Amino acid sequence: MSKSSPTLPGVTHHHADLNGTRLHYVSAGTKGSPILLVHGWPETWWAFRHLIPLLAASHRVYAVDLRGFGASGKNADADYSQAAFSEDLHQLVGHLGVGPLHVLCQDISGGLTFDFAVQHPEDVKSFTGVETALIGFGLEALADVNNGGAWHVGFLGAPGIPQLLLPGHERDLITWAYRVMGATAKGVTPADLEEFVKAYTGPDAWNGTSGLYQAVFSDKGRTKALASAHPLRVPVLAVNAPGLQQVAASEVRTVPIEGVGHLVAQEAPRELADALLAFMGDVDQAR
Repeated sequence: MSKSSPTLPGVTHHHADLNGTRLHYVSAGTKGSPILLVHGWPETWWAFRHLIPLLAASHRVYAVDLRGFGASGKNADADYSQAAFSEDLHQLVGHLGVGPLHVLCQDISGGLTFDFAVQHPEDVKSFTGVETALIGFGLEALADVNNGGAWHVGFLGAPGIPQLLLPGHERDLITWAYRVMGATAKGVTPADLEEFVKAYTGPDAWNGTSGLYQAVFSDKGRTKALASAHPLRVPVLAVNAPGLQQVAASEVRTVPIEGVGHLVAQEAPRELADALLAFMGDVDQAR
């Protein structure tokens, strides 16, 4: 079962039955080139609540709840592999009928969004990665707790463990995550935190998270081989994501945003919007 979702002025909510699951997404804006926003963890589409209005004045904006997250389907018997997440995005673009589009990913969604971009280049006009890394290009180091890695990567990636141990403790983990991941508190209000806690509470609410983090340990060189054979060939914007240069055979524009933590879209939406609008404008003009 999916949950209701918070909303914003000018934002419309939709559901689509695609690739064996029910995806929830929102749309805003009526003109300009389209952009798809893909959230990370512990987030939903609500992570882009400040960014969407800034982009929708000049672009058609779509933000999705990945399968297993937010108001999208969370069935326990669904496929939560990286390939399934990637195919969801491809089918969503086809459903929207707006490709090719600019795509932005944040945090742990970098791998599935990269997979989507290189497997379906006809869908993608540009690729923006925000505070993200790929398996084989730095992300696996985050799981190495003996050398500065984060304990939660292995915990969330252990099959069945999040679903077994986190019900009843959702608020504890989400509150901890926002405290340690953010350098500033200005972007996430208590009401926002409540929305994220609600989104991760209930039956099967951890299935999407578990699938994303399991990919860190089950990849077995797949992403590295994919990057070698099919590097990104569209313009790339790397926002606090230096590793993206290793997976692109195209122009990579790097933009550092200082004084923020890990959740850039929530903490520095204006700075991110300015960088993204300038980048997309250059890509659209060149095309």
